[in-house]
Amino acid sequence: MRHLIRNLLHLPAWRAWFAVLLAAGLGFSVISELAAAEDGSTRAPRMVTPGAAAQAPSARRPATHTLKAGVTLSSSDRLPVPGERLRLSGHLFPWHRRDRVELQRWVPARRKWSAIAHVRLERGSNFSFVHRFGPGRISLRAVVLAGHSLASPTLRLDVAQIHRIRHVVIVMQENRSFDSYFGTFPGADGIPHGVCVPDPMLPGTCIRPFHDPSDINYGGPHSLSNAVADINGGAMDGFVSQAEQGSKCQTGNPNCSPCKATLRPGHHHRCVDVMGYHDAREIPNYWTYAKRFVLQDHMFEPNASWSLPQHLYLVSEWSAYCSDPLNAFSCRGTLQRPNRDENPPPNAAGDRFGNPNTGQLHYAWTDITYLLHKHSVSWRYYVSRGSEPDCRDAASPTCPPVPQGPQTPGIWNPLPSFTDVAQDRQEHNIQPLSSFFKAAGRGALPAVSWVVPNSRDSEHPPASVSAGQAYVTRLINSLMRSPDWKSTAIFLSWDDWGGFYDSVVPPYVDPYGYGLRVPGLVISPYARRGYIDHQILSHDAYNKFIEDDFLGGQRLNPMTDGRPDPRPDVRESIPLLGNLISDFNFHQRPRPPLILPIHPPPGPASTPP
Repeated sequence: MRHLIRNLLHLPAWRAWFAVLLAAGLGFSVISELAAAEDGSTRAPRMVTPGAAAQAPSARRPATHTLKAGVTLSSSDRLPVPGERLRLSGHLFPWHRRDRVELQRWVPARRKWSAIAHVRLERGSNFSFVHRFGPGRISLRAVVLAGHSLASPTLRLDVAQIHRIRHVVIVMQENRSFDSYFGTFPGADGIPHGVCVPDPMLPGTCIRPFHDPSDINYGGPHSLSNAVADINGGAMDGFVSQAEQGSKCQTGNPNCSPCKATLRPGHHHRCVDVMGYHDAREIPNYWTYAKRFVLQDHMFEPNASWSLPQHLYLVSEWSAYCSDPLNAFSCRGTLQRPNRDENPPPNAAGDRFGNPNTGQLHYAWTDITYLLHKHSVSWRYYVSRGSEPDCRDAASPTCPPVPQGPQTPGIWNPLPSFTDVAQDRQEHNIQPLSSFFKAAGRGALPAVSWVVPNSRDSEHPPASVSAGQAYVTRLINSLMRSPDWKSTAIFLSWDDWGGFYDSVVPPYVDPYGYGLRVPGLVISPYARRGYIDHQILSHDAYNKFIEDDFLGGQRLNPMTDGRPDPRPDVRESIPLLGNLISDFNFHQRPRPPLILPIHPPPGPASTPP
C-alpha cells in the first residue's frame, strides 16, 4: 500500500485524482488537515491508512504520507509598484472545476484574513485574479471554497515605488574631492568665500582655491594619516602641507605626491594643484548631468583612507584584515592595511595566506553579493581591462603597473577574494567591460552592476580628466540607449578625495569614517530634475538602496543575514545616513535619454568662490 501512496506523488493531476478514488476503494482516505498559523498559512493534506495504528502497536497515530500543497498562488511581478495591474494566478491539485476561489488579504490590525476578490476555477483547474494594490507590504492567499476550504501558502509582496528601478548601475571613478569638481556649482555647498590654506614651504603665506585648466593633475597623498592631517581637527587646512611632504613618486600609491617627482633640479616648486578646481570648462558633461539630474553635495567616502578599503566598503560595508579566510571571526577592522591582494608571477616563491598569491581567498566576512545570491537577485561586477594605478601595498613608494582583468583580484576588484563569492560559485559574475556594453545593448542588464575603470580612464592622478569624462560618457550613453533605460538608476561617484582640497568636515559615524567628501550624481529617468541633494550620504547609501529595492530591506547585519561576522555596526542603518529615494520622483513621466558628445566643447566659466 505504501508503494501506491508514494507513486501517487509522481502522477499527472488527472491520474492522481483517479488514483485517489481507487485508493479510497482499497481502504484509504484523504484527510485534508488545514492547520492555520497566525497569518493563515496551512499544511498540506495527508494520506491516512485506517487501522494503521493497530498494525503497529508501538505507534498510536495513523500512518501518514505528506502531499504537496493543494493550492498554489504566484504573482506576475515579484517587485510590484503601486497601482500596477498585477496578475495573481494559481492552480488547484487534484484537478477540479468550477469551484469558487477567493483571494484574501491578511489585515494585521484585525488579525484576520479578508476577502478582496472571487473567481471560478477555469479549465485545467487554474485560476487568476487581476488586482491593483497601494503601497505597503502585503500578505495574500487563495482559498478554494468547496467542502473543506483549502488555502494556498501565503504570498508576501512589497508594493513600493522604488521597484520602478529594476537596474542599479554603480559607476565608480577615482580620486577627486567634491570641491575640486563642483566647488563652484551654483546652489551647492561649495568652496567658501575667502578660504586660504597655509603653505608651510613659505611660512606666513597661504594658497587660495583657483581655477585649474590643466587636464592632468597630481593631487596629494591620501592614506589614513593624510586624511587625518588634511581634516586637521575640522580646520580643513592640511592639503598643501600634505602634498608638499608626501613621497616623491608618480605611482598611484596613496602616499605619493606626484608633483614632487616633476621637479627640475635647481627649480623651486610648490605642490599646490590640490587647491585647484575644475568647472564646466574642463568637465562640461559632468556639469550637464548635475544640472539635468541630481547632484549630491554631501556625499562622503565611507572610510577615511584609500582605494582598497573604499572598494571593500562599497561591496561589503567593512574593511578588515582576516587571519583565516574561512573564519569571519578572525577578521579585525582596519582602514589602512586590509589583506594585500597581489598577483606575482605563477612561479613566485610562497603562496601562503597574507603573502603574495595568485588569487586565493582573503576576505571572510559577508559582502552584498551573498544576499543578492540568496534572494536570486542578478549581479555583475564589470572590470575594464588595463592596469590599476595604486600599489597593492599602501606603504610601498613605487611599483610596476599591475594587470587588471575580470578574474584578477585587485584593489578595485576585491570580490574574487571574498570567501562567500567562491562558496556561492559566483566568480563568473565578475566580467570584462565588453560584457557590460553587450548586456546594455540587448536590454539584459542584471539587477545590480558595478563598473570600475582601468588606470587610463580612472581620473586617478596623473590620469587625464578628459579621458575619464569620455569613458564615463560612453557608459552613460550606452545605458540611455539601452532598452533597460526606462527602469535604470545610475549612481556615479569617485572613490576617495585623492588629496584634493575640500571644505566640509566629514561627520563621525564610527572609528572608520566617514572620510572626505567626494562628488556624487544620480542619473535616471525618474531622477529629479536639477536637484541638489543636501542629505548626509556615503557610498553606504548605495547598498541601502539596493537592499530596499531588491531584498525587502534586509541589511548586511550579522544578527539577521544568516552569515555572522564581527563588523562593528550596520552601516546602512546608521541614523545619520540619508536615503537615496529622496533623489527620485516616481510620479513624473520618465525622462528621455540625454545623449552627450564623447568629446564635448568647453562649457561656460563659473563664478569664482
